[in-house]
Amino acid sequence: MKYFVGLIVTVAVLAGCMAMSNPQSGNPNVDQSSAKGIIDYAGKPKAPRLHKSDADWKKVLTPNQYEILRNAGTEPAFQNAYFNNHTDGDYYCAACGQKLFSSSTKFESGTGWPSFWAPASKNAVLYRRDTTIGMSRVEVLCSNCGGHLGHVFDDGPKPTGQRFCMNSGALKFVAK
Repeated sequence: MKYFVGLIVTVAVLAGCMAMSNPQSGNPNVDQSSAKGIIDYAGKPKAPRLHKSDADWKKVLTPNQYEILRNAGTEPAFQNAYFNNHTDGDYYCAACGQKLFSSSTKFESGTGWPSFWAPASKNAVLYRRDTTIGMSRVEVLCSNCGGHLGHVFDDGPKPTGQRFCMNSGALKFVAK
């Protein structure tokens, strides 16, 4: 029953997040011509650098991390490790250890997932158009290992106006 309630809350919040914005409208980084094309910040095709087999990923990731990072899963809203984390530090990819985000760009989005207005660097993440649930969104991937991190929306705060809505299970936080 607890899982079912968590699932309902997650679906409701996710639907609300997607209804708040059109992720394609202001994001020049989205490859409009390809639903599967992975691109970098400048909109150029780019492949992740690190490649491992599914068996190798299963050896180094927890089942939750594997589901999120390798199968593009989503954890329940408000029931994850970092949505309410206010400690200064940096967020790294849970799969490969690459620095992805800083607490200095984290903000309270009200969605139940950790949200950031910018990645740690332009080269930290890659983007891919995602239409898996019948809506057009922009998936965010680790540029090093290609792990699914979450999605980016155009309803964030200044200075970027973007909301990188990430899964805690895809991240490892290291306090300063």
